[in-house]
Amino acid sequence: MHAHFERHVYHRHSHETYSFGVTEAGAQAFTCRGAARTSAAGMVMAFNPEAPHDGQAALADGFTYRIVHIGPVLITDVLRDTADRQVGMPLFAEPVLEDAVLAAALRRLHAVLGESRLTQDEALHATVRALVGRGSTRPARTRSLPVGVRRARDLLEAAYAEDLRADDLAEAAGCSRFALHRAFVAAYGLAPSDYQRQLRLRAARRLLTEGHPPADAAAGAGFADQSHLTRWFKRYYGLTPGRFLTDNIPN
Repeated sequence: MHAHFERHVYHRHSHETYSFGVTEAGAQAFTCRGAARTSAAGMVMAFNPEAPHDGQAALADGFTYRIVHIGPVLITDVLRDTADRQVGMPLFAEPVLEDAVLAAALRRLHAVLGESRLTQDEALHATVRALVGRGSTRPARTRSLPVGVRRARDLLEAAYAEDLRADDLAEAAGCSRFALHRAFVAAYGLAPSDYQRQLRLRAARRLLTEGHPPADAAAGAGFADQSHLTRWFKRYYGLTPGRFLTDNIPN
């Protein structure tokens, strides 16, 4: 994605991928890992998978940035080919990095995404190696989560399109609604309702990618209607489902 925003505010969300961005102009303010952050021109943003964050312009003139989302499987494939193997996936301890080399690598990767697969692969490998070597501090470790929280999450992931109630999640978790809400937010950084909405948005995005029209994607993902999907899709991804189709689906 390459975009300029002035008034758009990203709702708190996370990605199933690693997300790496370069701020080209202006500054973006966001919260991540319990602290306020700012990425100004030339800085790199590095989000681990499922790391909740929001985002908005820090200056009146807004900000311009490029961002690429790289799946964990691709990261693993690249690291498997290098001599610098590590146990577990890399973890980026700081979501904002001041590193001109990383910024240049990300710009290069973004620039070649429309070129040949071989060119893309070479840029991807070079960028991932640079990111892991210069910005990663240690492998990510799997967290041990309370059984009740995992059960509630499993229910949400299995039935995200259904109209679940707080009581349904509490029953699956074996605790009160209040206790589950508090434990869920502590574990994932999102309320169960936000987690469910994010699952629905990801499902809608998959359906759009498969060629389904927005109205069908909204219904299939559990949204009340197309306008409901459009409103939340723009808050999470910065563009409407129609624009997403135009930009991502070949004619």
